[in-house]
Amino acid sequence: MRAPFLAAVATLALLAGCAMGSAERAPIRLTVLHTNDHHGRFWANADGEYGMAARKTLLDRLRAEVQASGGYTLLLDGGDINTGVPESDLQDAEPDFKGMNLLGYDASAVGNHEFDKPPAVLEKQRRWAGFPLLSANIYRNGQRMFEPYRVFERGGLRIAVMGLTTEDTARMVLPANIAGIEFRKPIDEAAGLLPELRAKADMVIAATHMGHYTDGRSGVNAPGDVEMARATRGLDLIVGGHSQNPVCMLKENQRNDAYVPGTPCAPDRQNGTWIVQAHEWGKYVGRADFEVQAGRVELIKYQLIPVNLKRTVDGKKVTYTDVIPEDAGVHAFLQPFQANGQAQLTVPVGEAVGVFDGDRERVRTQSTNLGRLIALAMLDKTGADVALMNSGGVRDSLPEGRITYRDVLKVQPFGNQLTVVRLTGAELLSYLEAAARMTPGAGGFPQTAGVQMLIEGGQLKDAKVDGQAIDPRREYRLAINNFTAAGGDGYPKLIAHPGYLNTGFVDADVLRAYIAGRSPLRAADYAPGELMQRK
Repeated sequence: MRAPFLAAVATLALLAGCAMGSAERAPIRLTVLHTNDHHGRFWANADGEYGMAARKTLLDRLRAEVQASGGYTLLLDGGDINTGVPESDLQDAEPDFKGMNLLGYDASAVGNHEFDKPPAVLEKQRRWAGFPLLSANIYRNGQRMFEPYRVFERGGLRIAVMGLTTEDTARMVLPANIAGIEFRKPIDEAAGLLPELRAKADMVIAATHMGHYTDGRSGVNAPGDVEMARATRGLDLIVGGHSQNPVCMLKENQRNDAYVPGTPCAPDRQNGTWIVQAHEWGKYVGRADFEVQAGRVELIKYQLIPVNLKRTVDGKKVTYTDVIPEDAGVHAFLQPFQANGQAQLTVPVGEAVGVFDGDRERVRTQSTNLGRLIALAMLDKTGADVALMNSGGVRDSLPEGRITYRDVLKVQPFGNQLTVVRLTGAELLSYLEAAARMTPGAGGFPQTAGVQMLIEGGQLKDAKVDGQAIDPRREYRLAINNFTAAGGDGYPKLIAHPGYLNTGFVDADVLRAYIAGRSPLRAADYAPGELMQRK
């Protein structure tokens, strides 16, 4: 009886093995949902666009649709949960981290703005999140500060998600917030981890906060997603952030920077790696549908789904696509945070006749009336001869009409402090030469007051203070914020200069007082004129 029994067991084992092999060979459908650069936008804006409550409704719909078709989902974020809306900033982004947990995020990259506040705040945020914040290239005291990756399982499919953060973070935040922290080159860290991840997983994803630069042309920025994809092998997908654009390609190495919400979107592909990014603020949820089988990862379909984004038609705001209702539970959870923020922010500060322009594209490429307003407020408070504001610290415009404290904080959300540095004319000229080299489009692009500069080909050809040539031997007082003084955005460090003084004045409060003392402000009176000429 023993031989027939063993034969039967062997036959059953063979059949079971065949069945398992067949199951392993069957394709698994995985949908990767993604966002990035949330920047405190937990609540819908005044036009009813985006917001976490509507995003929850959309995510639930997508998950149900994928599940009904026999697939699985993974929800990722490309980092920068912090900074941008006063209601969030004043509450240490508690509604945002806790809200993302309610929305069911599986993981997020660590963004540079996660270091905008002191380390104790970041530790609170990590507890609030309830999902892993991932970064393989951030080290503290020689050890990784965050989980480098997390392996997820969906229907027998193993997906490794690795986090990476731009090495530019070291020059983009206050030094006190990153004391003892090292930002190593993310491409090197990725290359070192990829063999390990490929051995552990069927699919490897990088959730990054490095930026998408068309054809890898990152300029003054650290290398981004395109450069990493070209330098490494083994990444199936990069879910990116930092550059805050929808990554929709017109053709190879040509991004569609005029992308219209609701129209088809083709993600970038470099060296066999798909690269996606969903603009900013939860304006979109990206959806990448994959089919994975026997080591083959195939992208079946990709979409950017707008979250109640609107356009103006016949004078009315209408959504590009069907309206997405807000989830009642998420709305109710976030309401107390919104109310608390509103109570602190709706106090009027002053009035403006005309808009003060802080649009990201313009303020980082040319002098604007808002840039001059901020710089003049710095001069007024400090009595300095020259004021310089890095455009990366200007985050929004001031509206026409009533200006509230919230409007001011949206312009300057970082809580930087004004500093004054006593410089010789020769030292001031050297500093202005560094400012002239700042590439238009970069956060270091200068907004100034008290100085007139002529720049040709990125070189300072002439500079005058109060209409007079700068005397190399005379002493001048330069007003900058403590971020710039510490070398932020690539400026020369001045915090160790013997003439350095931190006034302790917070930039947003200085701007608020200036507006209040001169209201109503006329935007036309602050036109930059000939402050900076570029040839």
